[in-house]
Amino acid sequence: MDSAKVSLRKKPQIPAAADRSQLQEVSARSLDLTKAHLKERHLFVLKKLLKRSQIGFLLKDLSDVTKILNICADKANDHPEYVPILCEALKICRSPFLKEKTSDELNYAQDVIEFISHMGCLMRVSDAEVKQQIVECVKSFYNNVAPQQLIDGTDSATKTKPRTLCPDRFSRLSLSLQPTSPGYRLQLLELSDVAQTLLLSMTTVENQPTIKLQLLKTLQILSGSSDRNCALILNAQGAETICLHMNQPDPSGQVLFHSSEILWNLLERGSKDEVTAQLSSMECIESLKEAFFHQLMSNFNPSDLQLRNDLLVIITLIAENTNSLLIESSFAKQLMVFVTFPELKTHNPLVRNFKLRFNSEDLKMKKLLLNLLVLMSKDLAALQLYKEEQVMPALLTLVKPPAAKSERQSGLRYWSSIQQEELQLQALATLSTIAPLMLNDYMSCQGNARLLLLLDWCIGRDSSVGDGHSSHGTGGRGSKKAQLRHCIRVLRSVTSLGEESVIQDLCDQGTITQLTEIVMRMEASPDEEDAVSLEIKSDIQLILSALCESDMHRKELFASEGVEMTLHFLKKGSDKFYGGLGHNKLILSTVDCVWSCIVGCYTTEDYFLAKEGVFRLLDLLVSSPRCVHGIVLATLLELCDNPNTLTDIRSWRDESGQTASKLLLQLWRLEEEELGVTRNKHGGITEPQRFVLRRNQQDTQLSANMPSAAVLEMSENLRSKIYSIFCKLGFLDLPGLSSKDYVTLGIVRRYLDFKVGEVWDEISTELMLEGLRPISPDRESLRTICKIPEDTARMMITEQNSILEQQEKEDLREEELMYTEIKSHWKQKELIAKSWDSLVSRTSNYEILKEVKAQRKKEVESSRPLKDADAAFHSAEHLVGQVMAAENSDAQAPAGLKLTLTRGPIGSSDVEEKQQPMQT
Repeated sequence: MDSAKVSLRKKPQIPAAADRSQLQEVSARSLDLTKAHLKERHLFVLKKLLKRSQIGFLLKDLSDVTKILNICADKANDHPEYVPILCEALKICRSPFLKEKTSDELNYAQDVIEFISHMGCLMRVSDAEVKQQIVECVKSFYNNVAPQQLIDGTDSATKTKPRTLCPDRFSRLSLSLQPTSPGYRLQLLELSDVAQTLLLSMTTVENQPTIKLQLLKTLQILSGSSDRNCALILNAQGAETICLHMNQPDPSGQVLFHSSEILWNLLERGSKDEVTAQLSSMECIESLKEAFFHQLMSNFNPSDLQLRNDLLVIITLIAENTNSLLIESSFAKQLMVFVTFPELKTHNPLVRNFKLRFNSEDLKMKKLLLNLLVLMSKDLAALQLYKEEQVMPALLTLVKPPAAKSERQSGLRYWSSIQQEELQLQALATLSTIAPLMLNDYMSCQGNARLLLLLDWCIGRDSSVGDGHSSHGTGGRGSKKAQLRHCIRVLRSVTSLGEESVIQDLCDQGTITQLTEIVMRMEASPDEEDAVSLEIKSDIQLILSALCESDMHRKELFASEGVEMTLHFLKKGSDKFYGGLGHNKLILSTVDCVWSCIVGCYTTEDYFLAKEGVFRLLDLLVSSPRCVHGIVLATLLELCDNPNTLTDIRSWRDESGQTASKLLLQLWRLEEEELGVTRNKHGGITEPQRFVLRRNQQDTQLSANMPSAAVLEMSENLRSKIYSIFCKLGFLDLPGLSSKDYVTLGIVRRYLDFKVGEVWDEISTELMLEGLRPISPDRESLRTICKIPEDTARMMITEQNSILEQQEKEDLREEELMYTEIKSHWKQKELIAKSWDSLVSRTSNYEILKEVKAQRKKEVESSRPLKDADAAFHSAEHLVGQVMAAENSDAQAPAGLKLTLTRGPIGSSDVEEKQQPMQT
């Protein structure tokens, strides 16, 4: 209850002047206590002060109360009469502090912090009652109930009226005071160092088990409520202190529980690294070992089993610290016994009196032990320990397919089917980490054969299905997909090392064909597009790549079924590349599978090319993001050793009709734009005296101890791959290129020359930086060699300008032809309009018709002396011509223009078009 809820309806009365003066008198006397030497006088004044402060201490008096409590604490060890005074004062401290004004909370905040800090220092008093009151006082800070006596004048604990010398005057005085809110005290408690002080007082209560238990409970509250309290406790080596005191004699049996809870709070709210570092000492490891085995052997109720598992989790977190002494303390060796139990029979004394109940807590312990194997596997000594304790056979026993109910031994208690599934998945997850580190043990236990048996069970059609309760069972509910996923993960981890014995053993057992069939069967299912299925397909393709990469016979075993699988995924394209389910990994693994399983084997290569595999790769190159281009181009380059590949590349067209060469040149320009290479708007070289293939010289920091940046750059971008493909295709007779493409093609053709020039320039620069001066002939040769790229660049600029000028002329010629066609079109329109007007005038006006007729006769008569051939040339009718085509000849204009016209009679509605070339 905050202060707003305890305010009275009446207007507070102002205390009388006598009351104020009496309080000031008491306060003044308290300040003079240090000067008094009479014990009776001390006790009298203290009791009188405490009586007047039954409802709580004023904020403004806390500094004086702090001095009083310190004086009493110093005298309490020699004078027990001060102990009741301390206890009474600490009881009053449980009540909220009082304020006269709202601003008192801010003005006296530092006094409150110092008061709470000094209150923790009172733990130095040897009296158990004082320590008990201090602990209870700190715990009361987390009690949010406001004192009832501020409202009705009664004590909330005893339900009685407080005894005062002057009840009426005291009641009037209390009306002007208000309690601070519980949140105020908690905020200032976190700013004090009381948590650190209480932790340091652990050594003073070793012989007081009751106080020790209460102190642990208080520390649990403090560490669970504030990150700052956890930091203060850790600064005082709190994790180590708690751990070392957790196994001391405890009649209540709760010290270990509260100690583990404090450690948990420190791990969750404090610095995890700091906690594990403090717990990694030999003393703490021994203390944890003692506590764990005590809980393991002697307690069987659920709470004790849960505490056992909590301790095991703390031990697991300690194992993550590379400086932990789990192996040196032999604790890890003892834990390995329970890792392999009950899968392997053992006569170790540790398990003689240990009995598994196969309940949920035992299942958690077993899974925590398996997880501990993964965390400790970073240490080579741990791997040797695993070998000695036969961890690998135990794991492979856990991962075997579950036995049918008819095959189980009756009366033998074991894990349930759900528990067995969880342990199977946990063991598979553990194997994926440990098996690559223990390949010899894995092979000696026939790990490949056992995993392939599990693989057969996963794709079988029996009635066994997964329940999906395990954290590793994602996506496997109602199926065996989770087991399939983790089984494939283990196979991927052991094959990724490239160990020939492991790969040969898998191939001898028909793994290539089996994995290919699994992928195609999953693709045939309509519901196989979730993240788990995509991960399985990607991992299988990576396994196939590892199996077939270095052996020609295995590539032949990949055969047509494997080629069909890769083509199937290539046809899907990259539309879902950024979908978030794993299509990006599937695309990359597919291209890697083409490179590793198909390229290099003529049989599979020819089948891949016959099925238009190159077309699919080029389609993927068009649609995929930039991060995929490198591996696709590298695969195409490897395929270019096959002559049929070049034919397919030349004949490929995308949906817009773009050719492969044009696509490669476009990728080149995009790559240079990404690298920041300076080019003009046509893609040509702008500054021949500068670097042609990279931005500037400041991009690389040269050093004699570093490899050449110019050489490293070839493996980091696409240009070297594009250049190599063009070397296979050739630089001539490439279809579908524009003038801009030819400009870029010239740079591509000279790529190696420019790259060699960059390397020589780096050599020259390194010599200069190292202060080395070549001899005169070498220096002159070096200068000449370094000048070659600039000369080449100038020559390239000339070629590029020639290409652009030729293209400009061609564009101008096409423009002139276009304007000629437009002009002839408009001329035709004018002739048609004129012919139409003449026809209309002759048919509508008889006089005009007679004139035309007379004119014709006159023309006929004037033409009679001409030859028959000339007479046949003229038509008896007026004709209208239409320009059909125009062509330039070698003759000078106007005779050099050859026109193709059509003609037809004016008077006919149905014009019969005849083409006649005319030379003008």
